[in-house]
Amino acid sequence: MNVQVFCCEIEVMDVFLGMIKNIFDESVTNDVIGRIGTLTADSKALWGSMSVGQMLAHCSVTYEMIFEDKHARPPAAIRLMLKWFVKPTVVGVKPYKKNSQTAPAFKMTEEKDFEISKNKLIEYLQKVQNLGPSYFEGRESHSFGKLTIAEWNAMFYKHLDYHLSQFGV
Repeated sequence: MNVQVFCCEIEVMDVFLGMIKNIFDESVTNDVIGRIGTLTADSKALWGSMSVGQMLAHCSVTYEMIFEDKHARPPAAIRLMLKWFVKPTVVGVKPYKKNSQTAPAFKMTEEKDFEISKNKLIEYLQKVQNLGPSYFEGRESHSFGKLTIAEWNAMFYKHLDYHLSQFGV
């Protein structure tokens, strides 16, 4: 897919749906990083049970699955089920519902250091920005098979927006 076409598709989605911004656009990434920057170690969730440090670490799991060898890949049968039943929610345009279920790898049961988690997530966002959308076109995801740029974008932006909104930023 041509990057220029992708950017136009995202702009059209923004105009008609007002939901998913283009995380590959530097100004959108900078806006997300700015939102992260307004969080403090004392920020409280408007819903859910995660602390702000846990939320930031939780958001980093997506990027760990791409850039680190930290999480085991689900077995083929589980990946098939995830592709059929979970992928449409994760990469689709509809926003997540509050208190949605999450995969085991994303569950944060221990407290996480706020500053370390914040800086790590920002580093991942900058890495995605530096790699650009062409790096992700047709790239295999950890659980859903090959994704288009638009699907990667939806997965990245929607998840971040959901959790930043959860903390009021």
